[in-house]
Amino acid sequence: MAELVYTPVLMTSEPRDDYRLLDSGDGRKFEQYGRFCFVRPEPQAMWPITRPDWQHDGEFIPGSDEDGGGRWHLDPKVPVDGWELGWEEVRFRALNTPFRHLGFFPDMDPVWRWLREHIGAAQQTGGDMLEALNLFGYTGVGTLALAAAGAKLTHVDASKKSVALARENAEMSGFQDLPVRWLIDDAAKFAAREVRRERRYDVILLDPPKFGRGPDGETWRLEQDLPGLIERCAKLLDARSRALFLTVYAVRMSAVALGELLRAHLAHLPGTIEIGELTVREEAGERLLPTAIFARWSNEPEI
Repeated sequence: MAELVYTPVLMTSEPRDDYRLLDSGDGRKFEQYGRFCFVRPEPQAMWPITRPDWQHDGEFIPGSDEDGGGRWHLDPKVPVDGWELGWEEVRFRALNTPFRHLGFFPDMDPVWRWLREHIGAAQQTGGDMLEALNLFGYTGVGTLALAAAGAKLTHVDASKKSVALARENAEMSGFQDLPVRWLIDDAAKFAAREVRRERRYDVILLDPPKFGRGPDGETWRLEQDLPGLIERCAKLLDARSRALFLTVYAVRMSAVALGELLRAHLAHLPGTIEIGELTVREEAGERLLPTAIFARWSNEPEI
């Protein structure tokens, strides 16, 4: 039975060439994405800012509703169709989306590195290529990061536009020939079908939104639908599997709750369940901005 460790773990995204958290505070954050700088809302930044003047190329102004509305105010020099950025060997297109994001989530950096470590450890023991499933795969940066590490990927997202961007990112990276299945599908329905097919995976990455819609109008509500999805994903893992990583954003939920959820459904498996928070370190190096909670399961199967 997988053991749940209650001591929280911090996984921190450090400053790097193509992304930096320059400052945060007063409910906002100031970030650099390549050659452009932007200001976005950040309710968790409750402290005062440290830089006196945020010289930026654009700002996302939230709407008055509670559903995440709002719009970008951008300098004309910011390309409407995006600009190229990189993460390790992966190249991708950043762009200002209507949902205040920029086409990828920079705080996922330590998550991708952690999963790549598990893929690398498996490669050292020989055997077949690991099979990984990325549900809610968005624009594919995480998928390409795992595929570049040597895994065979199944990428699932309900958004036709996001999957098209993921394919473009694969071509931009020169990874169009890597073993990746790009699927436009509802994550919960896909997982249920994979269970009926008696499929198994070595690695599963779950980065679900708070709310979403499937390609056929299916509705996703995290608090309501996450338990069922975890139950299905647990059936796609076995004692030879290596890892599952679950992140949750912008909800009134505890990392402990996520850990207990995994323990309930992974009781048939060995390994360890850990919980914690994702954070981003400011460029100055002292302050951490929390972004998400997570629960992760890992296993070192006997060969």
